[in-house]
Amino acid sequence: MSEAATGESAVRVHTAVLAIGGNLGDRLANLQSAIDSLADTPTLAIAWLSPVYETAPLLAEGADPQDDYLNAVLGVTSALPPDMLLMRTQAIEEALGRTRKIHWGARTIDIDIVQVDDLVSDDPELTLPHPRAAQRAFVLAPWHDARPDDVLTGAGPIADLLAALGGAAAQGAARRDDLELLLP
Repeated sequence: MSEAATGESAVRVHTAVLAIGGNLGDRLANLQSAIDSLADTPTLAIAWLSPVYETAPLLAEGADPQDDYLNAVLGVTSALPPDMLLMRTQAIEEALGRTRKIHWGARTIDIDIVQVDDLVSDDPELTLPHPRAAQRAFVLAPWHDARPDDVLTGAGPIADLLAALGGAAAQGAARRDDLELLLP
């Protein structure tokens, strides 16, 4: 019997990797609040969570100095399609005080969608996979700690990508075992 005949519809569940970070206010509390908000999202479940890393900010030339970031990476499953997941992450950022005045500026929270399934998209609203993830130790190192065998779509194994950068320390990313994020 078809889905239409039974009144049921198939719901596609997506697997996504998200990178979170922030360098304003109580950095660890802001990351935890983002995780808690994601966990409160209907049809979304957090599957795994990386350790916390501290990273020097990436500064645009001439930018004002900033405090270091705390970063983590998490995997989620969700029935939200990628564009709705983006809307949800942006709503969480806004609720946690994120402003978008300065590109690469200081922020309370940043939630990047690194990849969704094996989708490839050059949509300017949501480019997948994230166009700079393969060059960022603050994404690759925590992700590798949590899921060392994962692959960044179109770029290769995250272990190889991290090694090509010279490891986490080469980009100023340091694991903070004294800080812990909790799955709700």
